[in-house]
Amino acid sequence: MRILVVAAHPDDEALGCGATTARHAAAGDEVSVLILGEGITSRAGLSAARRKAELARLHAAARRASKAMGVAKLTLERFPDNSFDTVARLKLVHRVETEIDAWKPEVVYTHSAADLNVDHQLTCEAVKTATRPIGRDCPRRVLTFEVPSATEWRFDAARSFRPQVFVDVEATLEAKLAALAAYGGEMRPFPHPRSAEYVRALAAWRGSQSGCKAAEAFTLVRDVER
Repeated sequence: MRILVVAAHPDDEALGCGATTARHAAAGDEVSVLILGEGITSRAGLSAARRKAELARLHAAARRASKAMGVAKLTLERFPDNSFDTVARLKLVHRVETEIDAWKPEVVYTHSAADLNVDHQLTCEAVKTATRPIGRDCPRRVLTFEVPSATEWRFDAARSFRPQVFVDVEATLEAKLAALAAYGGEMRPFPHPRSAEYVRALAAWRGSQSGCKAAEAFTLVRDVER
């Protein structure tokens, strides 16, 4: 089975569904990860040379993280960080459509529309548009994930993340943590949500909601049985 993960920034793919990705890979599924944003340009005070060096560091971390999760294909795009709202939405949609046409995934994972981050929201909308159920080759299943430091900070009951799908990741949680360790520069000390302790606690909480020792949670956009 072919799987596609579409994330806005480097590290979102690991935070959102890193253990589920590793579970797919361990089961023999082929996983492609498409990261749309370059992840650096919104940071103030960086010279052009420093920005180039930081971008190279971040992309090298993304490649190490993908290896830790067993990802078969990683694609790093260069849409502007935290500025997807300055890009024509059709460009985002077309980029996702191109990946879907080439990879032909059965299952797609992406961000929740409930996230605070604008890039996450627009990535979700682009994926929903690109995965419209037109023809037999469209992905049969589309799910959205939560990203610590984006999903839980919405503080809006009307647009909160309310999962209905849980994946048992007890066997692959360490692979997710190894992927996040590759992003050492993006992680923070506890109690920040982007910390190893928080990630473990979230997995335990989602696990307790679903009868597992550790789980990742998703909302279901669509599931078509064929």
